[in-house]
Amino acid sequence: MGSAVVLYTWLVRGHLHPMVQLASRLAGHGVPVTVAIADVPSSSDSLNTVARLSASYPSVSFHLLPPATAARSGDEADPDADPFITLIADLRATNPELVAFVRSLPSVKALVLDFFCGCALDAAEELGLPAYLFFTSGASALAAYLHISVMRPDVPFGDMGRSLLHFPGVHPVPASDLPEVLLLGPHNEQYKATIGLFQQLPKAKGILANTFEWLEPRAVKAIEEGSPRPGEPLPRLFCVGPLVGEERGGEGRKHECLTWLDAQPARSVVFVCFGSASSVPAEQLREIAAGLERSGHAFLWAVRAPVAPDADSTKRFEGRGEAALERLLPGGFLERTCGRGLVVATWAPQVEVLRHAATGAFVTHCGWNSTLEAVTAGVPMVCWPMYAEQRLNKVFVAEGMKLGAVMEGYDGDMVKAEEVEAKVRLVMESEQGKELRERTAAAKDMAAAAMEIGGSSTAAFIDFVNSLEISTHD
Repeated sequence: MGSAVVLYTWLVRGHLHPMVQLASRLAGHGVPVTVAIADVPSSSDSLNTVARLSASYPSVSFHLLPPATAARSGDEADPDADPFITLIADLRATNPELVAFVRSLPSVKALVLDFFCGCALDAAEELGLPAYLFFTSGASALAAYLHISVMRPDVPFGDMGRSLLHFPGVHPVPASDLPEVLLLGPHNEQYKATIGLFQQLPKAKGILANTFEWLEPRAVKAIEEGSPRPGEPLPRLFCVGPLVGEERGGEGRKHECLTWLDAQPARSVVFVCFGSASSVPAEQLREIAAGLERSGHAFLWAVRAPVAPDADSTKRFEGRGEAALERLLPGGFLERTCGRGLVVATWAPQVEVLRHAATGAFVTHCGWNSTLEAVTAGVPMVCWPMYAEQRLNKVFVAEGMKLGAVMEGYDGDMVKAEEVEAKVRLVMESEQGKELRERTAAAKDMAAAAMEIGGSSTAAFIDFVNSLEISTHD
């Protein structure tokens, strides 16, 4: 049987994982669905990833699109080419493969495109199919981007410092907290490409956002009721989140850190993890270690080895495993904190850790997936943004939603051990920390309510399915 809906994304976890969750939810509502994945040259282990997904989500079909013809031709890649510009070009070059694949299916009624794959709106037009965009971040970022796409500021964002920017429905944002690509100036190619992505948003039939109305009510209302271009209505917004799910494919073996957490008191552990693609310099790792040790609190820390200065994107990290940890952390640190703290190399099952009763706080890079995982687990955050839209999310989480505190110095060369200790103590010990816990507990309940029958996100999801005008099956 053909797929009624084809979802199109690319192989990076922050985008692939929520798209797979969306696909699984569609399949659960009886919609035949296929996830088409662009195998861009910067991808790694693509065949194994797709095989694992196919085994873990049997109700969803997965298809790896061949690399674009230019990428397969054997031409030498330009070693000086900008990776972001190359990515956008590779995704655009994959359009013919997407068109050919969709035409090979008998009953496709619509496409849902990852925000970064907005260039495939042209493919949808060629196919004569309605296209929706899936925005994997929240409504506040979406509202900001919709307005940034039409702004012509007299002063470039990069020259504004911490001057506040005001977007409808969004907490005021210091200009320096915009994604770094927007600070490069309007003549920069990355800047132009990013604005081009923003300008694709109004061209879709609808926009699906991985959020729920209670979490970002002002931003949702601003998008639904206003438009950055008077007289040009925006596409319909469907808030279908939080699309959060545990990693599948590793069943049968419990991670050591979960066993360790089982022995810890309720809400006593600080979880430190900066996502699947972030790392910090060795000197910063030592400051974090000192701060955690001085705090006196139990901690679980997932450590990635620092990025080698001359490493390319496919060979980012210098070391793995316990031997690497011994070299990276202060002498005697692991011995002095043995029992009170656990350091794991590279990765921990984040969703399961956050949902564990022992976890009391989350030091996070503020990627949107991580933010939603903390919200749905009811765990307050210490916001330490690293790149992309994470500084924006920091503003929304700490100042708009009031679900976290900010790690001061995130925008400088180094966060000192004293600040790490202070923020851990603030969240774990202070009256402000108690208030954060109460608000995140309420957010957890509202997130669950949004996804229940009759909840706002379930209603939006059903409206989206109905807008597809397809017959579902049980």
